[in-house]
Amino acid sequence: MTIAYIAESAGVSIPTVSKVLNGRSGVSDETRTRVEQLIHEYGYRKPPQSRSNLVELVFRELEHMWSVEIIRGVERVARRNGVGVLVSEFGLTDADGRTIGDTVGRRPQAVLSVAQLLETEREQLTAKGIPFVVFDPIDELPDGVPFVGATNWRGGQAATRHLVELGHRRIAMISGPDHDFCRARLAGYVSALAEAGLPTDPGLVVKTQLSREHGYVAARELLSRPDRPTAVFTANDMQALGVYQAARELGLGIPHDLSVVGFDDVPAVAWMDPPLTTVHQPLAEMATAATELALALGRGEAVPQVGLEIVTTLTVRESTAPPKEE
Repeated sequence: MTIAYIAESAGVSIPTVSKVLNGRSGVSDETRTRVEQLIHEYGYRKPPQSRSNLVELVFRELEHMWSVEIIRGVERVARRNGVGVLVSEFGLTDADGRTIGDTVGRRPQAVLSVAQLLETEREQLTAKGIPFVVFDPIDELPDGVPFVGATNWRGGQAATRHLVELGHRRIAMISGPDHDFCRARLAGYVSALAEAGLPTDPGLVVKTQLSREHGYVAARELLSRPDRPTAVFTANDMQALGVYQAARELGLGIPHDLSVVGFDDVPAVAWMDPPLTTVHQPLAEMATAATELALALGRGEAVPQVGLEIVTTLTVRESTAPPKEE
């Protein structure tokens, strides 16, 4: 089977087939799909080429505080294996035109993509023989796609149980967008309330973006109610920062008037005033596991499983206490 035969069958030029095989742009989606179907149908395989001695870590955005923890975990494994680390950042529609095709062209040993990897991107990497792992995926992945995540449902349940055990009954949740991990954290919250015989009050659940600013707006709304909650669980630590700001502006003390629990346990929250109780997501350990999995796949090793979830734990600090007696 040759590139020329693929091109003739698809009714395109040989350079067009080459672009598809190499994951380059300049090919319409319809043509790319037709060529890829023929490549798969005929079982065409490119002659093996050497890969660079790099692991590429791809972020959709590098603004999050937990990025450093992920980089640390990846670098630890890469150094042990004598492999370098290249960190890339590009959005799904990057203004600079950077795409996964640029990554494919560098031919790294493996690719670790934080949060998501589109089907078309996975196909480009697969066509080039580059193994990949999705780190902390935000959406459900097809069976067989390698990933490393965390036990988000269990984390949401543990956070809410902690507040219930302290005696709180009006517990609000500031949730995140409609992504799998946010839904799982919210489901854990609902489960813990049900376990305690407490109803889920729709008025105490606010869905918003995972930022300090959005957490602040949601908290102002919740804490301005005449029947305000005595505790708030947030979908991430950045939202919790916004809750702190809103509480201060409304003259509420933490934890005397309001208990707060976050999620992620980024290093900075231990220095908040008061230090934040939060669900510890083992980002460095997850990154370590993801890198080891990607390199093992690159070596053609048989791995026991391609999907891993690492356990979250609750880190109790000084932002939670029993509710104030009325």
